[in-house]
Formats: sequence, C-alpha cells, structure tokens
Amino acid sequence: MKSTLPKNTIHYCPKCGSSEFSFKEDQSFFCSKCQFHLYINSAAAVAALIVNDKGEILFTRRAVEPHKGMLDLPGGFVDIMESAENALYREIKEELNLDIEEFQYFMSSPNEYIFGGLSVFTLDLAYICKLNSFNHIHAKDDISGYEFIAPNLIPYNQIGGESIKRIIKAFAKDLINER
Repeated sequence: MKSTLPKNTIHYCPKCGSSEFSFKEDQSFFCSKCQFHLYINSAAAVAALIVNDKGEILFTRRAVEPHKGMLDLPGGFVDIMESAENALYREIKEELNLDIEEFQYFMSSPNEYIFGGLSVFTLDLAYICKLNSFNHIHAKDDISGYEFIAPNLIPYNQIGGESIKRIIKAFAKDLINER
C-alpha cells in the first residue's frame, strides 16, 4: 500500500484539529469529535493533443516535479470555478504562447499525481486541438521545452504520467490507423 495515499498521510481533522479523524470505506474521512466529513475526490485537469502539418504530436518537457524532465502533453489543472474548456485555452497560452482555434473532446483518464508527499487524484480530460499557427510558440510556465514526435516514434518510457501514456497511446493509434 502506498504511503502517499490520503488515508496514510492525513491524521487530523482540518476543521477542529482532532485526531479522531478516521478513514472510511467510501474514500472519505469522518471526525467523530466535530462531525466533519471530508471526501477525497479527483481534481480535473486538461491535456491538449496538438498535431502539426507533418502529423507529429506536440509534447512538452516538464520543468517541475513530479516527472521533471519527462515528456508530457501541454495542459494542467482546472482552476476553481473554471470550465475545462477555459482551462484548456489558458494552459496552452501560459505554457506555449499558442492560441487554440478549435477543439474536440477525445477521452478522459484517471491518474495519481503525487505532490508534496501526498497522492492527489486527477481526472485528465484530453482534447484534440487545432491551431492557426505555431509562429509564436515558446516554452514557459512549468515546461522546459517542447518537441514534435511522429506517432510511430513515441518513446513511451519517457512519458511521466500513466494517464498521459494511456491518452497518447489511444490518440497515436487513431493517427496511425488514419494513414
């Protein structure tokens, strides 16, 4: 069992500070002192599937942990009270200085994102994105670089997140089958 799971790392009620904060079978915690009930839910994240005119997929390199230096798809967490679609536009602009012209939902994939020694669970929502241009592309925010890779040459062992691997495998398979 992973030591980073919330049931192994959260020991006190965030409302009253009591140690009478126990983990339940429904993936929640309950404080028997103040009756506070905390559910562990997935955080939403977006990932952009972008292809250039050569049919290559745009990848980014992570500049931060987890998986620093590994391949990823551009994207990130959906902010509080933000739609997934707005997060997609925002993240692509923040990371690559690119503007999405249109997009289409592709698939979702669950993931475990370990941050600060705690497992954070995400649901990664992948979108196929079309852009007008790559003219102003440059790496910024939490990525150190970017590269385009042909679907049949993807080094899956260099991709950090398991959910991103699943998304890319499904997308690359579709691209290869279209040829």
